[in-house]
Amino acid sequence: MVIHLTGSVDDELTSERLTPKEIVRELDKYIVGQRAAKRAVAIALRNRWRRQQLPPDLREEIAPKNIIMIGPTGVGKTEIARRLARLTRSPFLKIEASKFTEVGYVGRDVESIIRDLTEIGVKLVKDERTKLHRETAVRNARERILDILLPDSRRPATRPAFVGPAAVEEEPQTETREKLGRWLDEGRLEEREIEIDVKEQAFPSFEIFTAQGVEEMGVNIKDMMPGLFGGRSKRKKVRIGDARELLIEEEAEKLVDQQAVAREAVERVEQSGIVFLDEIDKIAGRQQASHGPDVSREGVQRDLLPIVEGTTVNTKYGMVKTDHILFIAAGAFHVAKPSDLIPEMQGRFPIRVELESLTEADFVRILREPKNALTMQYSALLSTEGVELQFSDDAVREIAHYAAVVNERTENIGARRLHTILERLLDELSFEASDMRGQKSIIDAAYVQRVLADIIKDEDLSRYVL
Repeated sequence: MVIHLTGSVDDELTSERLTPKEIVRELDKYIVGQRAAKRAVAIALRNRWRRQQLPPDLREEIAPKNIIMIGPTGVGKTEIARRLARLTRSPFLKIEASKFTEVGYVGRDVESIIRDLTEIGVKLVKDERTKLHRETAVRNARERILDILLPDSRRPATRPAFVGPAAVEEEPQTETREKLGRWLDEGRLEEREIEIDVKEQAFPSFEIFTAQGVEEMGVNIKDMMPGLFGGRSKRKKVRIGDARELLIEEEAEKLVDQQAVAREAVERVEQSGIVFLDEIDKIAGRQQASHGPDVSREGVQRDLLPIVEGTTVNTKYGMVKTDHILFIAAGAFHVAKPSDLIPEMQGRFPIRVELESLTEADFVRILREPKNALTMQYSALLSTEGVELQFSDDAVREIAHYAAVVNERTENIGARRLHTILERLLDELSFEASDMRGQKSIIDAAYVQRVLADIIKDEDLSRYVL
């Protein structure tokens, strides 16, 4: 059973075999600890499958059990939600709740959450269908390149009934096309330039604030003036190596039914979409009385409430119902508490789960165990320069120790501290790697102490550097 980092999964993972235990097992491959949070999202995902097995009338009555994750930054809140979406190829959107403002003030419209999620859903479905047609698109693109290299050289469907000058002339053209085809397949023509029509993607960007939101106004203008907004194409000379991908993309788009993509995307957003509302604690609590107009936190919550409760949003792909979209909210809640949310909002997030701060032992596991472990990432990066990078066990423990110390003395940013530590630790090696081809570099505890010890001792410097 394989999980691909691109987000595609084996079909068996989207079936009844995707049990809560299996979900937690898959999340464990990428996220260390946080058992309670993993269990909560696993149950929520499984309940979606259970709901789909019910009769239609009862199915519509069952609302998703939205979740609030409580915990400091860098402990895995976003990653849990993102990996959950990848398991089932669900449209996923991460958005900060603090970006929205109360109705009547200039700012983002809350309905843009659903429009953005629908756009993600459309891209997801389109990419999946494009992959299904890729082989055909590759063949079609190959024939188009040959047509450009040797016009009027395609073999006719039937041979002429008589043998005449035309048939005699046809054979050399056909042989030449086949020869060019072989050279093309062997990569011998990659640097040769040909002329193709390339669609102009760029268009002027400006914002118009309306009651319907910025996004829909942009769509209407593009529909009215398609020539102004990327509807034209321009003839350009490009290398065959570059032209091939452009033509494959163009041919694949011809093979994909755009209306079917939109229908499936809307269905997938409605039934399996996931919205991650970060910084929910920033809009918790009532605003203190103040002089003059102000945007209240309670007002933002009330604007978000219909989207979370269930409403219908107009998008350029049609009406999208939000009744069964799963909302996962998250926040540190250092000052505010979940009980500071308005009662209606609290009622729509019945599951509360607290994530634990990461310890030194957790940092050791994060550096070693996940499939995308940081030590593995840096080793892979330097291997492109021909440098073999290895981390000894004592070095990993030392890095974890320094990360825990700095988090304790300064701001606790969780696992993100490992990124800053490793960047500082490997700064010299990363700079010199291009001149070290064929060499092997081992990072041990002594190296870690030599590079980081002075920074850790100087608290002011550690605040600045780490």
